[in-house]
Amino acid sequence: MKVVAFNGSARKDGNTAILIGAVLSELEKEGIETELVQFAGHTIRGCRACGRCSVNKDQRCVQDDDIVNECIEKILGAEGLILGSPTYFADLTSEMKALIDRAGYVARANDDMFRRKVGAAVVAVRRAGAIHVFDSINHFFTINQMIIPGSSYWNIGIGRDIGDVESDEEGIETMQMLGQNMAWLLKKLHG
Repeated sequence: MKVVAFNGSARKDGNTAILIGAVLSELEKEGIETELVQFAGHTIRGCRACGRCSVNKDQRCVQDDDIVNECIEKILGAEGLILGSPTYFADLTSEMKALIDRAGYVARANDDMFRRKVGAAVVAVRRAGAIHVFDSINHFFTINQMIIPGSSYWNIGIGRDIGDVESDEEGIETMQMLGQNMAWLLKKLHG
């Protein structure tokens, strides 16, 4: 089994990556392979609503000048998916939104190809707005007929400067519980 995680932050190895890492660590303890893809340094363009994915039905977006098709392939090759984003003006990053729009459109155009994969949101926040980000990511999972594991709280961690989330004890515990629950669910579905 494999879980692929996407860090939608412009900061490589920042707070979002730290939170995702706490989840991945629990998955790895359960023998589940993990991979982290960080968007830092990549330009990801939004959906052009051209509809070509519905015509081509080749599990790809026709825009082939960024990493979205590579991300789609990684999602297809995994049983579980983590989408992580910091909170920018009470929403997710534009790069994460672009992945959601394009991958979601391609998935739905290709017989709902993400159906029954396990998906979890991870959100870093300085102060407020995290629940909206959490909801936006979960909307992607539900419209794609994916299964969402819960945790002991909403999957958010609080911190501003890189590393601050490590001091958010409840946030780290929430991520650890999320990883444990995600591993349990994956084993029930694919064990």
